[in-house]
Amino acid sequence: MKWNASLYDTKCGFVTRYGEDLVELLAPASGERILDIGCGTGHLTKKIAEAGARVVGMDNSADMIAAARAAHPDLEFITANAADFALDPPFDAIFSNAALHWVTEAEAAVICMARALKLEGRFVAEFGGRGNVARITSALRDALRDLFQVDFHRNHFYPGLGEYAGLLEKHGLSVRSAWLYERPTELPEGETGLRHWIEMFWGSDLSDLSANQKERLLVQVENRLRPELFRDERWFADYRRLRIVAVKE
Repeated sequence: MKWNASLYDTKCGFVTRYGEDLVELLAPASGERILDIGCGTGHLTKKIAEAGARVVGMDNSADMIAAARAAHPDLEFITANAADFALDPPFDAIFSNAALHWVTEAEAAVICMARALKLEGRFVAEFGGRGNVARITSALRDALRDLFQVDFHRNHFYPGLGEYAGLLEKHGLSVRSAWLYERPTELPEGETGLRHWIEMFWGSDLSDLSANQKERLLVQVENRLRPELFRDERWFADYRRLRIVAVKE
């Protein structure tokens, strides 16, 4: 996955907005050392720091980290893989918003995160759960097959609640609360909202298409999804989110 940090900030600001109440659930305290995994361009990292925490933002995308450092030069950001990292000293808490569904090596990530937490350290995360954006994904795959005879299968990690809770418990993180819930998410900019979303999250996968081919694809996807996901002149992505809080024991 190749990320466009500028497009992410200008067209996908809803990611940060929906993460703000997750920061409230984290309840960062002054002096705490907190790791923000999948920090993107760092806006929620900044919000955590405003509570007085000593926060480190981590992302696998060098472009995202560069944008985060430019926007928040007073904070610490590092480029690292959530499924293969080791940081010392351990953290009081790990926070992650809208990121862990990109980490297909889920158990390796849980092992790394558990190792990075202090005893009684807390893990607070939200990401795509089972069934997330199922309608959009199906429409894209069907259109690629119909128009260009391309079978496309992207690897995401969209677990069920029990699946991910069991993975955390297996590695010493006691689950205190968990929700798997529907969260239809309005995409900005009206009629063009779905196109911008596809360009942000699927753009690198469609890079081999010509401009004409991509336009044909987008029109077909919009036509398929309009009856379900377009209302009041706005597109809504069929998000389903898993929110979970655990403590290292």
